[in-house]
Amino acid sequence: MVKPNKILVNCTGFEWDHGNITKNWDKHDVSAIECEQIFFNKPLIVKRDSKHFKLENRYYALGRTDMNRLLFAVFTVRNEKIRIISARDMTVPEMERYQR
Repeated sequence: MVKPNKILVNCTGFEWDHGNITKNWDKHDVSAIECEQIFFNKPLIVKRDSKHFKLENRYYALGRTDMNRLLFAVFTVRNEKIRIISARDMTVPEMERYQR
């Protein structure tokens, strides 16, 4: 597990491209605002995605929205911005890990 502070300390916001901002809503009913909220609520669990990175580091995040929805997100940090790649509800094993 990676300390979220180490990865996110220099981040100044979020970056969304036109095609990606609605993708999570269309596929998983997760809004862009919900994706962003998990980074401000504790606990936030972050792990490096060593299987799927090619040109840049990718990370998994397990977090909670303001309405206590538990989300799994894949993201990268580009130009000091968090760029969400994908987000969905946590699976049962992910919920168990998050709640430990």
